[in-house]
Amino acid sequence: MVTESTPNSAPDTIVLIHGLWMTPHSWEKWVEHYEGHGYHVLTPAYPGLEAEVEALREDPSPIEALTVPGTVEHYESIIRELESPPLIMGHSFGGCLVQILLDHGFGAAGVAIDSVPTEGIKVVPVAQIRASFPVLRNPANRHRTVPFTPEQFHFAFANTLSREESDKVYERNHIPAPGGFIWGGVLANFTPGHQDTYVNFRNEGRAPLLFIAGAEDNLVPPAVNESNAHHYRRSKAITDYKEFPGRSHYTVGQGGWEEVADYALEWALEHASPRPANRV
Repeated sequence: MVTESTPNSAPDTIVLIHGLWMTPHSWEKWVEHYEGHGYHVLTPAYPGLEAEVEALREDPSPIEALTVPGTVEHYESIIRELESPPLIMGHSFGGCLVQILLDHGFGAAGVAIDSVPTEGIKVVPVAQIRASFPVLRNPANRHRTVPFTPEQFHFAFANTLSREESDKVYERNHIPAPGGFIWGGVLANFTPGHQDTYVNFRNEGRAPLLFIAGAEDNLVPPAVNESNAHHYRRSKAITDYKEFPGRSHYTVGQGGWEEVADYALEWALEHASPRPANRV
């Protein structure tokens, strides 16, 4: 049975969704930060990716088995079990998942950080092509997992960090990514019908949505986030955009991450809409 949330109650739960090439470890600083402010914080992994980084590197078959619809359903089932709609924040592909979840009626507010675009976003800067090239250079990668080398990771994720700092992040967090997720995003704009990352940009019933971009992000440059946010312009639902200077794709862990975390939380709390409890 669906229960109603208290009209003026602020959300007390935050769901953090990681991106590709990463695990929930990428949120560890944010978890401690938000829990220190009294919030209940969840960082569920993609389905089947609950193992440690080392195990997923050794056996990436659970990553290869992932699908976008299955991943969306996984997060929907987790959020549905909560007593009231949470704040949902996602990084990179997690930002794309946030958009889909909000479009499906979940969450009190959403924050998409350095978000991979949903279907229909055709802006593709040169830096993004270079950063994604390890996956896109071979069509066969659609059906297998693809890791970054430390050098590729530095350019794509952590270009504002020193190579030594980037290598430490790589060792702590990096796992292969499902090539089908990246190729699916590219082909979505050339395939008839709605694809896995489709959202209804005109949905006026969804929760408020904030896009956060890093000005120095190579993997998902600001122009991509701006275009994604602009596609929601015909909806009366709240959509905002914030760009942080000097920040790479690894904005959730790069020095000064607290400023981003605080801005995301303050915005989400200010705009969170009283909504029916999560769909069943």
